[in-house]
Amino acid sequence: MPGHETPSTRRRLSREDRHDQFLEVARQMLDERGTDEFTLGRLAAQAGVTKPVAYDHFEDRSAVFVELYRGFEHRQHRVLIDALRNADGGLDEVCEIVAGSYIDCWMAEGREMAGIVAALAGSPELAALRRETEADYIAVCRDALEPFVGPIDAATLQAVTGAGDALAHEVLEERLDSDLARRTLTAVTSTIARLHQEHTT
Repeated sequence: MPGHETPSTRRRLSREDRHDQFLEVARQMLDERGTDEFTLGRLAAQAGVTKPVAYDHFEDRSAVFVELYRGFEHRQHRVLIDALRNADGGLDEVCEIVAGSYIDCWMAEGREMAGIVAALAGSPELAALRRETEADYIAVCRDALEPFVGPIDAATLQAVTGAGDALAHEVLEERLDSDLARRTLTAVTSTIARLHQEHTT
């Protein structure tokens, strides 16, 4: 059984390591079976511990989902920052990087995350988290674009993330080719940036 441990192995894990193990096992479970059958009891069994240990780390299954979504957003954020750090071209390259990293992150683990978002529909915790992480992501995009187009407000860049979510959803549902999604989002980002540039010059 994945994650199964002997009692001696269990004692050697620190609380932080145990928490990380729970999240990794949860990701494997969700990738294999989706969210419908996910419970803390099953998470504990898969990790090779008793149910109270899982409840000591998470209040309920929604708490697991929120942490997994936070991790996804953090990885998406890092991918964009790392890609932009290596950029040495102009506005077109920045727009391509912003668009490509957005689609690629959803391609890498989007099915799992789409299920989590659906399972947390209406959750105040998820709504707050999405506002927070979107603001952080937009701030990185704004810092990358402003040297070329001048000051640009966050509300304008929300059009990029909105289009990105819609295009990524179509790709995950296999109704749109991923390369076309990247090109389309690049065009959206470039159009928004250039229109803003025209209005501020």
